[in-house]
Amino acid sequence: MSERTLSGVGATPLSGVGSVVWYRPGEALELDDPPESDAVDPAAERERFEEARDTAREELETERERARERVGDEEAAVFDAHLQFLDDPQIGDAVGDQLDAGLPAEHAVRKGFAGPIEQFEGMEGRMTERADDLRDIRDRLVRLLVGGERTDLSALPEGSVVFAERLTPSDTAQLDPEVVSGFVTATGGRTSHAAIFARSLALPAVVGVGDDLFAVEEGTAVVVDGDTGDVILDPTEETRAAAADTDRAEVRPEPVATSDGEPIEVAANVGQPAELAGAVEQGADGIGLYRTEFLFLERESPPDEDEQYEAYVDALDAFPEGRVVVRTLDVGGDKPIPYLELPEEENPFLGERGVRRSLGVDAGLFETQLRALLRAAADGAGDLAVMVPMVATVEEFEEAREALDSVAADLESEGVAHETPEFGLMIETPSAAFMADEFAARTEFLSIGTNDLTQYVMAASRGNERVSELHDPRHPAVLRAIARTVEGAEGTDAWVGMCGEMAGDPDLTELLVGLGLDELSMSAVTIPDVKANVAETDGEAASALAERTLRASTKREVEQLITDTIENTKS
Repeated sequence: MSERTLSGVGATPLSGVGSVVWYRPGEALELDDPPESDAVDPAAERERFEEARDTAREELETERERARERVGDEEAAVFDAHLQFLDDPQIGDAVGDQLDAGLPAEHAVRKGFAGPIEQFEGMEGRMTERADDLRDIRDRLVRLLVGGERTDLSALPEGSVVFAERLTPSDTAQLDPEVVSGFVTATGGRTSHAAIFARSLALPAVVGVGDDLFAVEEGTAVVVDGDTGDVILDPTEETRAAAADTDRAEVRPEPVATSDGEPIEVAANVGQPAELAGAVEQGADGIGLYRTEFLFLERESPPDEDEQYEAYVDALDAFPEGRVVVRTLDVGGDKPIPYLELPEEENPFLGERGVRRSLGVDAGLFETQLRALLRAAADGAGDLAVMVPMVATVEEFEEAREALDSVAADLESEGVAHETPEFGLMIETPSAAFMADEFAARTEFLSIGTNDLTQYVMAASRGNERVSELHDPRHPAVLRAIARTVEGAEGTDAWVGMCGEMAGDPDLTELLVGLGLDELSMSAVTIPDVKANVAETDGEAASALAERTLRASTKREVEQLITDTIENTKS
């Protein structure tokens, strides 16, 4: 059979070769028609439901611990959301109504969950992913009620490439990268739970392939290219060899510069302490994005100043010669932190999140975090920089700066050792990009978060595969927003970095260097490849590429320019 290719969204910049193993958990959960209601004992069915819910709770707690060990605290927090949904009174009441109507427990669960799932499906942004979370819980309960066996994804044969309509967090956390060669799903986008877990596990993955995936037969030979998003079926020996040639660039612990001597800092995005060692091992110059949410999730009360201080010192000590950019708490209406009483918002990504909460209802938390950071800056080995997220106005940034200065004054008056770090902001709203010159005059650095910047520039949700074609940082509109940010910093002392997913795409390194970025921060696994590309980049050629892409009218033109550049480099 000749080679053929399906296209999806690459979730990791890694390739895998293997054979298709289909995962179809839903087939084991098909239910016969329910019996007549007078043949059902509602009390007995309610007891069965409660027993299933207790068992599901135990399973989720076990899986949360396993996920924490394998992919980290932040990613494992999704199981907290599942536990909350499992005990959600409204969903419980909806199931209870069906039990009272005389349905067997498994049918009552199906009908009781239908309304909430449909409600989330009708929402926007990452709230749509909550529908997948609810399906996961619903299917777990039904499986327990009908006595169905669960496919053990941790015991697949070596070389398996898992194909599925979708993978839940608990499914993905079972996959062992030492055995599984990758996975492919019909649904999902780059910010789906499965894609995030794939990057944390360094597992080749393509998501959002669509219905064409279902025609692929079990056992088919396949190459998964998590970089391009290609799924190559029945690959030729040449294609297999090329994919298996995982000759990745060697780790360069030292800083790199372009071939004509322009230094580019290559740093790591880190979401929890367990990732620090991996960042060092991959040759990161420092941390370009240290997410602090791990300190605040999965607990009943916020961390105190000393606990935060210890965590920040640990990060600074991991990079004694480098810089650690810590992002202050970035939460909004879609993350489960019960003690913060996050409001339900119609569109949390346009609502009260990031610096908006830090300057409002969470001002006390913000002050405590700043105190811990300034103390850590004095005691940690590396250089600390602090940035605030979701800034849209100059007034917001000035108010945040005033809070920093106020905390420094308090520590000074108390005689507490501290240092005032570099202070900057994330450029992730169009307003911040347009006003970059004003911000650059008031700050030490700007860090472009391309994931959210692309979402807001293109008005396309990060988690909605229906608009994934629009959510692409290679679109000329996004590139011009990046260029506008860099131009805004020209003539000032502010440096400009990038910490969004775009920074870790090796195919875009030359373009980003040409656009004038001083620092690129990414998942640790892509650091060696990006450092190698920086070293091979000629500054003058990179600038010429950037100028051509900024004149492009369409994403396709940009892609062609990048493809031509890569092919010319290889020839």
